Amino acid sequence: MTNKEINLISDTITRPTPEMLNFMMKAKVGDDVFNSDPTVLELQTKIAKLFGMEAALFFPSGTMANQTAIKLHTQPAEQLICDKWSHVYNYESGGASFHSGVSCKLIDGHRGMFKAEQLSEVIHDPKQYYLPLSSLVVVENTTNKGGGACWDYHELEKIQQVCRANGLSYHLDGARLFNALVAKNEKPEQYGKLFDSISICLSKGLGAPIGSLLLSSEKNIYNAIRVRKLFGGGMRQVGYLAAAGIYALDHHVERLQEDHDRAKLLGKALLASDWVEKVEPIETNIIIFKLHKNRDEQSFMKVMEKEHIKLISMGEGKLRIVTHLDFTDQMLSKVIEVIEKI
Repeated sequence: MTNKEINLISDTITRPTPEMLNFMMKAKVGDDVFNSDPTVLELQTKIAKLFGMEAALFFPSGTMANQTAIKLHTQPAEQLICDKWSHVYNYESGGASFHSGVSCKLIDGHRGMFKAEQLSEVIHDPKQYYLPLSSLVVVENTTNKGGGACWDYHELEKIQQVCRANGLSYHLDGARLFNALVAKNEKPEQYGKLFDSISICLSKGLGAPIGSLLLSSEKNIYNAIRVRKLFGGGMRQVGYLAAAGIYALDHHVERLQEDHDRAKLLGKALLASDWVEKVEPIETNIIIFKLHKNRDEQSFMKVMEKEHIKLISMGEGKLRIVTHLDFTDQMLSKVIEVIEKI
């Protein structure tokens, strides 16, 4: 971002802090393809221990981590079940069908979240051989299209029970899971007990420049190494990037509350604006809002652009703002001032 620009299109646009960069440059590295990068090994052990899971594997992207999980848990011609707003269905380029040969059964949930009862209704009877075999359930926490909404933990427990009763694997797309943990005052090990696999993104709210992790059993992670290689995800002296993840886990988790607080203040300003019809409930760092039907979206965007404020349209009349590590109190005051002027 330039000095003038206030970029709120995503929390993926952050730059490493000077302290993170310094920590990265001091990392000890090796060749991770040969499983000999000490910093990668440290990060993988650290995150697995944090969630109480057996093992973890470092990936260049969250999409690759999710697609690897799908590959591990399914066979071609089977079916995964997810919400209609799920990231693995909407924003991963059709990877589930391309890489794993599976179809997606979509549940019409609320803000990207569904109920255990809804899941029970869509699971195919394995005796009906002419239907795709249900084999995997994927949930996303927090929900991206749902405006950073957090799942109710007890509902996730109920869904796990349905999965176990029907022999289904259970994967968590936890791209912004730490936002949910902070917002709901929950512990990582609670989620480690529930899921067969979890993906964690380091380059969103946690502020690392790149990287995601897949957590699962030792057997699954052993097989995931082969799948990652197949997908072209083998990396060499990647410990410099893994170091950013270690720093982020140690220093950037609790501060997520600052992003949540700033998002709520922006939400209040938007609700008070004559241009805005609705603001989705704000739990974390994502704000989704709709303008009144008689207000032109392009005019609104042009006003923001003129003030060097960048946000994004999600289609269907929805606009999105995401607060993040590089969004300061000074920037917050400027954005609120602009909103109040419109």
